[in-house]
Amino acid sequence: MKRLLVINGPNLNRLGVREPGIYGGETLATLESGLQLVAEREGIKLETFQSNHEGAIIDQLHAADTDYDGVIINPGAFTHYSYAIRDAIAGISTPVLEVHISNVHAREEFRHHSVTAPVSIGQIVGLGFYGYELGLLAMLQHLRGKENE
Repeated sequence: MKRLLVINGPNLNRLGVREPGIYGGETLATLESGLQLVAEREGIKLETFQSNHEGAIIDQLHAADTDYDGVIINPGAFTHYSYAIRDAIAGISTPVLEVHISNVHAREEFRHHSVTAPVSIGQIVGLGFYGYELGLLAMLQHLRGKENE
């Protein structure tokens, strides 16, 4: 059974309250429970983690190198400037896929650049919570492809 970790960064604990016009009215708990249903359907063991602290996210990425087959991450605002998270992703062998609820490329200029995308296997943006589901399925496909190499 594949083990995946979903990491959500700063302010994502405020989903449903923070800027619902951009992020929607659903909560982080709703997102996580929906992902658990997808994981069960696909035979994936899924764990979730959220933190507003850069170091805690880095610690989770380091642990993922031995504890998980893949990581789906929404680094939040850290996407645009955290070289420490970027280096943590680059420093592990576990594949990481980046996801964002909003279309960051259609928002403020500073959101257009991701320092974490170049060290991730892909990036999904602008599809709301559905982007996470696609991320899980894409990660599963990626891992199956690695098994067949």
